[in-house]
Amino acid sequence: MKKYTFKKQGKNLAVAAVLALLATMLFTCNKDFPNKLKDASKNDTLGINVKTRKVLYIIVDGVRGRALRSLSAPNISKIVKNSIYAYDALSDYGSNTVTNAGAWANMITGVTADKHKVTTDDFAGNNLAAYPTLFARLKQAGAGYRTVSIASTASFNTNLAGDATYQKTYEDDDAAVKGAVTDELQKEDAKLVVAQFHSAELAGEASSFEDADTKYTSAILKIDGYVGEIMTALAARKTYAAENWLVVIASNKGGAIEPDPNSTDFTSYADATRNNFIVFYNPRFSTLFVPKPETDNIAYTNTSITYDYAGSKRPNASLQDPTTFNFGVYGNFTVQVLIKSLPGEFYYPTFLSKRVTAFTGAGWNMFLEGDAWTLNSSVASQAQGTTINDGLWHKLTAVFDGTNKKVRVYTDGVLNTTRDMNGNNPNNNASFKLGYIPGSEDESANVLMTNLQVYNVALTTQQISDYSCKTSIDESNPNYKDLVGYWPMTEGSGNLLKEKTGKGADLLVGANGDWENFSDLSPALCPDINTSFFTMVPNNVDIPFEIYQWMSITIPASWKLDGRSWNPVYSDIKP
Repeated sequence: MKKYTFKKQGKNLAVAAVLALLATMLFTCNKDFPNKLKDASKNDTLGINVKTRKVLYIIVDGVRGRALRSLSAPNISKIVKNSIYAYDALSDYGSNTVTNAGAWANMITGVTADKHKVTTDDFAGNNLAAYPTLFARLKQAGAGYRTVSIASTASFNTNLAGDATYQKTYEDDDAAVKGAVTDELQKEDAKLVVAQFHSAELAGEASSFEDADTKYTSAILKIDGYVGEIMTALAARKTYAAENWLVVIASNKGGAIEPDPNSTDFTSYADATRNNFIVFYNPRFSTLFVPKPETDNIAYTNTSITYDYAGSKRPNASLQDPTTFNFGVYGNFTVQVLIKSLPGEFYYPTFLSKRVTAFTGAGWNMFLEGDAWTLNSSVASQAQGTTINDGLWHKLTAVFDGTNKKVRVYTDGVLNTTRDMNGNNPNNNASFKLGYIPGSEDESANVLMTNLQVYNVALTTQQISDYSCKTSIDESNPNYKDLVGYWPMTEGSGNLLKEKTGKGADLLVGANGDWENFSDLSPALCPDINTSFFTMVPNNVDIPFEIYQWMSITIPASWKLDGRSWNPVYSDIKP
């Protein structure tokens, strides 16, 4: 299938604080989940709570939520008037690769691939036994429910609907699926009816998933027509007046499209493959549209020592062992740091170094030069970076590639300069240091620095580019194992910058080291975002959670579901 990769998520602490509280209220690890949908109907003066609760669940593969919104598909547009719905819902907000099978598993188990382990379309290595499907859970409930799965893809039924009371596959024949579903809805004992349509996914793969692609949009509109026929069949049931149906309509995933080059959204919300739609419908629901949160203006929030170069200040932070990071002749290592400099032109203040004196002797130093930055070293001529003195945060990378005898410098993941490496030995008795060293006396300079990383390998251009906007690093980065020093600099006070990997030492902050808190917007960065930022819209894993609650099934904490419930607002109009 088509793949789309993107630079991933960062952290909005202001949003996270509020949402973390919400998450705490919603998800309790030491007791079962309360059934809010059941509670919501206790004061129902119209008697809806005594009606038999049932579920129609329509899965539409490959339909991007934003594409559906642009089409104004007539039947779904009518349905959302009595729905909780979102066009910026998410298939999976984590780092898991999105596949049809993985997205289906999210929708049927209520957990992500981190737990169910469905990462490829052949379901290889899955952990579904530990995280059973909707059909298995309802079967275990022993309530005699008739559960049905009618699918357009054999692998859906084979791997996910084995515990359904009845299943039928019409391979790549959505029209036949629609016909079988409408027939099934004529049976009085239907309790959970699941329909899976695949033609929009096939159209997108064959042509494109773009809004303006007529083959793709025609496939979506045809499925919308099927949805209209199914809803008509549902309302025509002889027992419909005595029943209370929750209708769920959702795409399993979106599809890869050409990314907007001007976008500053690097979160999961910008990934068209993860973009889907989810609708929870009941004729008594009032309209509740769930928009995505603001993603283009996420501030980078952290703390930093203020590195001032005025004669009375000049703080620095350094390692106490001067032999640390002596990598020797033709050594391989990479140094990376986030920096924010005052706007203006500054001449030669060093901000990061392993050298006794700036610009002379063995070693290296990074410094400001005019409105840009430069790396000076004893193993290569000067390697110029690009403009950074603009009051914004930038990521600077210096690579000493001894294997290929090159020195490379990058700004925000873009290669600026490559220089040949000579055979000089850069080892010295100077401490690895942030801030002022002798020979760098521009007193007007002032910088903040965070997220300092040192690797014992020469990172490649691709590796640097892939994570250029990240404001932190963890084990999900394939080069995390190569770190020999990582200082996030989140302390906010004190005289130590803590090393996080356990492989290095803490940096000791000298005199005059004042801390500064900041929350800045910077186009080059994609700050880490708390998980709760992505639960502000419905996710695929929410659907089983909602269905269990609708059916008044207690959800034990031991199920370890990843979803949450979406409480409807009821109208006063009797269906």
